[in-house]
Amino acid sequence: MSMKNSPDRWGSVSKSLHWLIAVLILALGIVGLLMGELPKTPKYFWVYTAHKSIGITVLALVALRVLWRLYAGAPRPVPGTPTWQARVAEATHWLLYVLMFAIPLSGWLYDSASGLRPFKLFGLVEMPKLVAPSEQSAQLSHAIHEWGFWLLILVVLAHAGAALYHHLHQRDATLARMLPQGWLGAPQKESA
Repeated sequence: MSMKNSPDRWGSVSKSLHWLIAVLILALGIVGLLMGELPKTPKYFWVYTAHKSIGITVLALVALRVLWRLYAGAPRPVPGTPTWQARVAEATHWLLYVLMFAIPLSGWLYDSASGLRPFKLFGLVEMPKLVAPSEQSAQLSHAIHEWGFWLLILVVLAHAGAALYHHLHQRDATLARMLPQGWLGAPQKESA
């Protein structure tokens, strides 16, 4: 399998980043929904710091993913895909990228504007504050963080639903080309 994307298939770098980011966002979402209910013990602060650290990691991985996509390109739409579907898919991908930037950045802005002490990325590197403490900035960034998450959930469900539609109804390779080769039956041919 090629590291770089081909005209017909995502390469190993794109696939790895896609699934790693998806798993990290899933974990962040679950923890984010539950951490407000935690008792204020030392574990509470550890969970918040881990949430922030993983969020910054997602931000860095998404930046890497966008740079890789600009370098490696993207596969062409599967033959037979209507132009409107290809355009919707492209717009959905870029909306996902925007949200994957906006959510961790708004979380970092919220942390900065809240006036909390700086957190250390995985306990190692102190993260700089992006803005001075401000109640208004904290409220705005928190709202973006929270509502951005719910919008991300909706867009991810549409994205996954479209992939399943292509796989189950259209019976094309849209889903298979983002999975490890051979996961959905016969191995897909890669173009040279």
